[in-house]
Amino acid sequence: MIASKAIRTYRIRKIESIGKMTQMTQDEIISNTKTVLQGLEALRVEHVSLMTGMGEAHRDNEKSDIVRKNIEHIELGLSEAQVMMALASHLQNIEAEKQKLKTQVRRLHQENAWLRDELANTQQKFQASEQLVAQLEEEKKHLEFMASVKKYDDNQEQEDSCEKSRTDPVVELFPDEETDERNNMSPTPPSQFANQTAGYEIPARLRTLHNLVIQYASQGRYEVAVPLCKQALEDLERTSGHDHPDVATMLNILALVYRDQNKYKEAANLLNDALSIRGKTLGENHPAVAATLNNLAVLYGKRGKYKDAEPLCKRALEIREKVLGKDHPDVAKQLNNLALLCQNQGKYDEVEKYYQRALEIYESKLGPDDSNVAKTKNNLASCYLKQGKYTEAEILYKQVLTRAHEREFGAIDSKNKPIWQKGYKP
Repeated sequence: MIASKAIRTYRIRKIESIGKMTQMTQDEIISNTKTVLQGLEALRVEHVSLMTGMGEAHRDNEKSDIVRKNIEHIELGLSEAQVMMALASHLQNIEAEKQKLKTQVRRLHQENAWLRDELANTQQKFQASEQLVAQLEEEKKHLEFMASVKKYDDNQEQEDSCEKSRTDPVVELFPDEETDERNNMSPTPPSQFANQTAGYEIPARLRTLHNLVIQYASQGRYEVAVPLCKQALEDLERTSGHDHPDVATMLNILALVYRDQNKYKEAANLLNDALSIRGKTLGENHPAVAATLNNLAVLYGKRGKYKDAEPLCKRALEIREKVLGKDHPDVAKQLNNLALLCQNQGKYDEVEKYYQRALEIYESKLGPDDSNVAKTKNNLASCYLKQGKYTEAEILYKQVLTRAHEREFGAIDSKNKPIWQKGYKP
């Protein structure tokens, strides 16, 4: 009788709970279900005990059947409660996945808006480029017509070019210095790290970010490039700590943006910080240290602080010679940079030495037709002109013009002469 009463009570409570189910929260439903599970489990234990007692005392079979049926009902209720618990857990997982998908949708919506803006800007640039191409085609036709009726004044052309290069030494200084940080993005072969304390390859995500920042900076969109750099820098410092090579790389990128804005003081502070981090984490003889030293030397050079820039450039040269070897093209590039610094200080003996060595490396490693060979010869000829060594300068200029003519028009003969030989009488 007690068991039957308990079953009736359970059924009444179950009916009442179903009526209130629609007014309960999910957490309340789970809590009540757990309570019901505990009650049903207690009833099941009690009925099993009763059943065992009846078996021992050989009670009436009808009562045993009633208890057995009650146990079956209790177990059915337990199963239902367990199903409800499993269903609640499943619903929680579905809700979590739903929130995750909502977040992804919001992010994709933002990215889509950004892509639409970029597409619109690209279309505008494309249209402007088409107009520029059409304009250049017209200018080209005009120049071709003028060339057909007029001969070029070779000597005047060369003199004007040399005068232009002499009037703006800052432009001449480090003409391609920005590529130091970009070239350092590519992995360095293992053999080049023989004397390094640790190897380091800049992550792909920073290479991508660097390219994006450079693109914005080249468009003059510093209001986008600077916050992008600063946000990336904050994220890196939070996840990796300040003294990490990735942080130094980001400092270098932000410094380049500041330098393009003529914010030299801010750029110098960032580069010095990056230099300290790379020296501590990668070792003093790492190519990344050399790249930062060169960028800092560039910054001083643009401000006319050639004496401050020269030791930095020499240190970068020393590192590259040690790591890459004394006949590596990057060493020749650093020699060119150092020669330009010395030239702005009037140290012509050192300038000649650096240019001649760079020229030897370029010719042996890259071949006589490499553009760096012509550039270095042109720079050395300019140095000769500033010293009044006109014969030496003339020889180099003729070599550059002759080589360029051979590449463009073929071997030189009596009918195919370079521009400097036309009208020339020995």
